Amino acid sequence: MATTLEQLSAALADRYRIERELGAGGMATVYLAFDVRHDRRVALKVLRPELAAVIGAERFLVEIKTTANLQHPHILPLFDSGQVNGTVFYVMPYVEGESLRDRLTREKQLPVDDAVRLTKEVANALDYAHRHGVIHRDIKPENILLHDGRALVADFGIALAANSASGGRMTETGMSLGTPHYMSPEQAMGERQLDARADVYALGCVLYEMLVGEPPFTGPTAQAIVAKVITEKPPSATTIRESVPRHVAGAIQLALAKLPADRFAGAAAFAEALSRPGTYASLEAAALPDGSLTTESPEAVARRRRQPALLGALALTTGLALWGWLRPKPADAPTATARFEFSPPRERAVRSETGRNVAISPDGSRVVYVGAASSASTMLYMRRLGDVDLTPVPGTEG
Repeated sequence: MATTLEQLSAALADRYRIERELGAGGMATVYLAFDVRHDRRVALKVLRPELAAVIGAERFLVEIKTTANLQHPHILPLFDSGQVNGTVFYVMPYVEGESLRDRLTREKQLPVDDAVRLTKEVANALDYAHRHGVIHRDIKPENILLHDGRALVADFGIALAANSASGGRMTETGMSLGTPHYMSPEQAMGERQLDARADVYALGCVLYEMLVGEPPFTGPTAQAIVAKVITEKPPSATTIRESVPRHVAGAIQLALAKLPADRFAGAAAFAEALSRPGTYASLEAAALPDGSLTTESPEAVARRRRQPALLGALALTTGLALWGWLRPKPADAPTATARFEFSPPRERAVRSETGRNVAISPDGSRVVYVGAASSASTMLYMRRLGDVDLTPVPGTEG
């Protein structure tokens, strides 16, 4: 009895000649095929049988027509689609190059400039698709192809089509769309109504991996990873790799916020954060040591971080002014240091940095210090803050 692949090959012989398997993923098996009509190599993807059974072939093909209309320099286009005896296939260009996953496997970490550039290219593709009502739902290094150094997003909207066509039966059958390492918390919890911010989260995970060398959350099982996605906060990329600019690390932290409302509103805003270090430099400062985020605006965070320095400068200035105000003129300097006590006893005497005895009342309203009474004698003088005149303290001569 002929296998499914043999049946498909026979049915498509006049259009595509299947040559060999390129790989298999969670949704489809990918084959290298030759487009007979257009004399070109293509990637022919066959939907997994169990997935096709849940979705329904006709329904799936209707849904992915939307993705066929996406035309963008960083989106891999959809050439063709169809079904043979319930086996669903779709056809995309064959990219001679490698996937981002291949490059990460080889290099582990990418140069910062390369990682940021690729992320911005993917973000531009996502922004275009989002404005056309299409959410990817499965952004990951395997779905980002590198053609002549540029990023091309593959399988764009296929996950959305699968979810829409299944009518919610994906969850009921125990199947889910997306990859745990890059799945947003709301997607991990089974939310059906996802928006652009789910793709922003996934792209933040991809950038994090390009810079750090692994996704924000890892674990021995999918369940363990999902648990971390929902409950834990990743460390800032800068704490792991010091060469990562602070504004880039901050943008990642914002993209990885647990609540969609706390993330960038869309992929374009994420790309902008990566492009404008002067404007978004305080985003990394908003990340607390445990990886969480403050709800303050970047401007508020910047002001808060400047406060200690401002207060320190103010204290220093005040101290110098007070020292200058209290310091007697050199000509009046006594030859000996007098000792004295205040009355009432609650007020205490302290020694100033000039070496002269100075007494400050507990409420800070009065200052008493040693001054010259004559060329040969000293006495105490009192000054109330805000007053100009000095008042000699009777009985303190000498």
